Amino acid sequence: METAGGRALRRVVIVDDHAMFRSGVRAELTGRVDVVAEAADVDGAVKAVVDHQPEVVLLDVHLPGGGGVEVMRRSAHRSPSTRFLALSVSDAAEDVIGTIRGGARGYVTKTITGPELVSAIERVATGDAVFSPRLAGFVLDAFAGSIEVAQIDEDLDRLTEREREVMRLIARGYAYKEVASELFISVKTVETHVSSVLRKLQLSSRHELTRWATDRRLL
Repeated sequence: METAGGRALRRVVIVDDHAMFRSGVRAELTGRVDVVAEAADVDGAVKAVVDHQPEVVLLDVHLPGGGGVEVMRRSAHRSPSTRFLALSVSDAAEDVIGTIRGGARGYVTKTITGPELVSAIERVATGDAVFSPRLAGFVLDAFAGSIEVAQIDEDLDRLTEREREVMRLIARGYAYKEVASELFISVKTVETHVSSVLRKLQLSSRHELTRWATDRRLL
């Protein structure tokens, strides 16, 4: 077992669907934690957690085969001592709140530095909750009741993951062509998704959609 300063390194699994990102994280953590496995999707992540029983899992929120919450749901009872730290590019309120409600002990964004990530892993491993500064406010607001979490979940449950991505970009003011370029889909597909989002949320325009998303702190 690897050691640092006379103590065993924290056993960590990295879960992200981008191989280059996983490699970068592993390089940052080398010598500081013991990366025992990597995974790129939900099934692979569950297997890695069950097989290796890590202390901490660095978990992306959006994954092929489901998402980070699905990984936690399927592996919680099979590796009860493992703690999950979300490491995501997303800083949207529904992702933060949904992931914490799903069982994560913390949520940090991918702008975090290597030393900060090592510190976050150590804190989560010892039972602390860790958040990037801006994201902590979402969690506090949710528990204080100023964000209606149940309503967010109910509305968002009507949307597919792709519709959520399109919704967020449109609400941020992206043109259809920009959304298409960002998500590598056609403009016609964007139009179809927008129509579906507006119908499911019972909204009549992208301006109403922006107001809806802003009120729920989804941008």
